This record gives sequence, C-alpha cells and structure tokens, in this order.
Amino acid sequence: MTSQITTMDSVNIQPHIHSSEFDLDEAVQAVEQTMLNVINSDIDVLRDASRHIIGSGGKRIRPKMVLYSYIATGGKNIEYALPPAAAIELVHTASVVHDDINDHGVVRRGRPSVNAIWGRTFALLTGDFLFTKVYELMAPYGDLNIIFANAATALVEGETLQAVAVKNNNLSSEVYYKIIALKTAELFRAGAMLGAKLSDAPEEYVEALAQYGYNIGMAFQIVDDILDVIGDEAQLGKTAKLDKEQGKGFTSIQDNDVMDNVKRKLMEGDRLAQARFQAEQFVEWGISAISILPDSFAKNALISLAKLVVERQF
Repeated sequence: MTSQITTMDSVNIQPHIHSSEFDLDEAVQAVEQTMLNVINSDIDVLRDASRHIIGSGGKRIRPKMVLYSYIATGGKNIEYALPPAAAIELVHTASVVHDDINDHGVVRRGRPSVNAIWGRTFALLTGDFLFTKVYELMAPYGDLNIIFANAATALVEGETLQAVAVKNNNLSSEVYYKIIALKTAELFRAGAMLGAKLSDAPEEYVEALAQYGYNIGMAFQIVDDILDVIGDEAQLGKTAKLDKEQGKGFTSIQDNDVMDNVKRKLMEGDRLAQARFQAEQFVEWGISAISILPDSFAKNALISLAKLVVERQF
C-alpha cells in the first residue's frame, strides 16, 4: 500500500514521527481520540453509551499490536496507522457490548455495562453503531477492508458456534479451540497483519505477523478463560463466572460430559496448570514466528506484549 491519507485533524500527533521517536503512550492516546471523534452522534443514547464503554478503558492490546507491527516492519507515519488501530479496537468493543447482552453481564471493565445502564435494546444498537463506525474509519484503506471483513465474520461465527455448542452440550476440547480461534485469535491475527500491510512489508513479514497475532490471540483467550474460572469481578473488571456458568470458557475443554461435572473436574488437580502451559506454548510459537523481523525496539515491544498475555494475575 503506497498511498498515504490524512486522518482527523483533531488527533494531536505528528504525521511523520520517525520510528526512533515513537511514543506508545502518545500513539495510544491518539487512538483513543480517534475513537471518540468517530463515535460522535446527534443521537444522545448512542453517543453517551459509546463514550461510556470506550471511556471505561481496556488493555488496548489489539491497537498496540497494529502500531507495533507497523513500526517493526518499517512504518514511519504513525498517523497513517491510527484509524485502522482504532477500528480494530471498535470491533472488539462492539463485540463485548453484544457479549454482555448474551451473558446478562452487568459489569465491564470495572464499570456498569452498557446493558446494565441502558438496557438490552440500546446495548444492541450501541454495538451495531460501533460496528458501523469501523466502515467510516476504514473507507480510505481499500483492500485492507477484506482483512477486517474476514476477522469480523470469524468473530460472529465463533460466538455462534459457542452458543450452538452450549445449547447442544457438545463443548469438547476440539470445539473449544475452534471457538476461540474464530472469536478471538482471528481478530488478533488481523491486527498484526494490518500493521505489516500498512507499512508495505514484504509478504514473509505479513505472514510472520499473522502467525504471531493468531498465537497470541489463542493464548490471550485461554488465559482469560482461566481467570474467569478462578477470578472475581474486582480482578477481572467484568461480571465473573458468567462464562463458566453458561458452560463456556476453559471449563469447556473436555469431552461431552455434563457441564456441571466438567466444571467440578476442572477445578481439581492440575488441569488449570495444563491450560496455562498451553497458553505459554502459544506465546512461544507467536514469538518464534516474528524471529525473522529485523531487530528493533518495536519488535521487542511485540515480544513484551506477548509475554504480558500470560503474565496476567492468576
């Protein structure tokens, strides 16, 4: 991709920051401002609910992955990478708004969920609104929208497969890994790929970062599910145990047992330790995938980001 575009004038970041001057905190703040700009609406409930969920924070791992992948593969103009970084976070944010509807979640990121404050109907519409704003951000980026479309499709397919598996009580290990690959890993994969595509990186770098993102996404979801089994709302910043109670998450990495029996077994012995080992293995694979990238502070940052996924409090 050779064309460069200008993002929103109100984003306060220099358009041609050299990689050696790259400031992650500044860039992430610019992503935040980009999201806030694009979700402005004359419809109060859409604007307020969107600002509420965005303002409640989050790890911002996906946009950081876009930015670091962009710099690690030679990108120089941070402003050019801001809208895609913001767009991928909006896809994720929209999905958690919808997820709280499905799970009857009342806490998200340490604050009342959109569902808890505005109710199911407006939460559904807010999630839809956030998804539509992705189109606005990505309109100038041509074929990169295919990456977004594929990741968003996978996300919906994963959530649907999960609901079907719960309904049919067939949450085997194989089904579990397929679910998390679709609903989580594919969006991580898209984020890492986007950074490389934005910098016109050679195809081997694009593929390396795709593998990195996919593996880190798998690890992230496994750790998230372990934390849901053993965590609480204060630790997680969301309604705890809902996933587990509905037969979701790592509680489902078993054969077709009765869900209550599966949950009981998974709280015994070394099964959670085995799950953590699996997450660590995915992180190792992800880091190995980007070994071909030139050494740089951005590559090191991608490695550190990967390690943070499994270093979250258990």
